[in-house]
Amino acid sequence: MSGHSKWATIRRSKGVLDQKRGQLFTKLARDLSIAAREGGSDDTDANFRLRIAVDRARAANMPMDSIKRAIERGMGKGNESQLEELYYEGYAPGGVAVIVEAATDNRNRTASEVRAAFTKIGGNLGESGSVSYMFELKGLAVVDLSASGVSADDATMIAIDAGADDVVDNGDTLDVYTEFKQLITVRTKLIEAKLTVTSVEKTMRPKTLMQAEATEALRALKLIDKLDDIDDVQKVYSNLDITDELAEQFSNS
Repeated sequence: MSGHSKWATIRRSKGVLDQKRGQLFTKLARDLSIAAREGGSDDTDANFRLRIAVDRARAANMPMDSIKRAIERGMGKGNESQLEELYYEGYAPGGVAVIVEAATDNRNRTASEVRAAFTKIGGNLGESGSVSYMFELKGLAVVDLSASGVSADDATMIAIDAGADDVVDNGDTLDVYTEFKQLITVRTKLIEAKLTVTSVEKTMRPKTLMQAEATEALRALKLIDKLDDIDDVQKVYSNLDITDELAEQFSNS
């Protein structure tokens, strides 16, 4: 199972995703606002990134009024402060590389909270570029195999034909990686082939995974969890190889 899928499973097993639906909507709204502003358009046909953000919001059952309001904020309508997209880089315990993607209207507040999380768990916040070279910007589409009614092998061939760069079999799902700009095209082809696509998103995929000693790996997961819980943090990426055993230990901790 890929790190992306394992982390989602861990969060679900802890009940975090259900408990923090309000926080999820806040993160989705910020993503919508930044996508609208960066793309300079509220038209999802013309604004690739906004199309992905809207798809994610709808998949999470975010109310349409909230989606519209977030897009309007990004286009400069209303009195709310504009959001800024920031990235922080550093190392978790065990030398695990971490990238933190944030969206904020107060960079001092966000920097302070991110720095405090690294310090508390025993990580080190680094300079820009200190770990980003270890990752690649990719598009990620997740396919539900049971809902699609096809085998992993057949779905993999369909994904490759659709333009996927790589496919990871997680058992019940497939992680389909693409060039980011090709994500919507690949997603459309997957759906046309009758595959059930449960999510599409931008991701920073590590070029290589690293294994850490169990104690350090658990501390690294604790840091990722703490960063995820910061309101201004949108996503946290790492190159930690999350084994089945590690996922189970952390879920039960």
